[in-house]
Amino acid sequence: MSSKKLLGGCQCGSIRYEVTGEPIMTAICHCTMCRRANSAPAVAWAMFKQSDVSFLSAKPKLYASSPEAKRGFCENCGSQISFMASFLPGLVDITIGSLDDPELAAPQFHYSYATHLSWMEFSDSLPKYPELPPMAEG
Repeated sequence: MSSKKLLGGCQCGSIRYEVTGEPIMTAICHCTMCRRANSAPAVAWAMFKQSDVSFLSAKPKLYASSPEAKRGFCENCGSQISFMASFLPGLVDITIGSLDDPELAAPQFHYSYATHLSWMEFSDSLPKYPELPPMAEG
């Protein structure tokens, strides 16, 4: 991924954002909560430092999808934009599909693959973790 600014937003254009830093990771999630929240068989995410993400217009409305997590979405069109969790302090996941150019944030791996839909197979050679990937120390 390049070091230039990334821009993105929701379907209706009410939410626009800018990302200035490099992603910490990019991945495709197959968990049931992400599938339901996005009405999709899998969701591609790019994780950034919260300080690298600026909302230029409306901010996402937050929904507590679990006791430790909040999902941000456009209250006008419903597009999911972000995910934040207490177990990931200072970090925010942005849906890769909401980027103006999703090609700039290709996923590095799949996670929660143990719950992937049997009819949704990917032909890529990316690593597939049954749950979350091993976290780097430090």
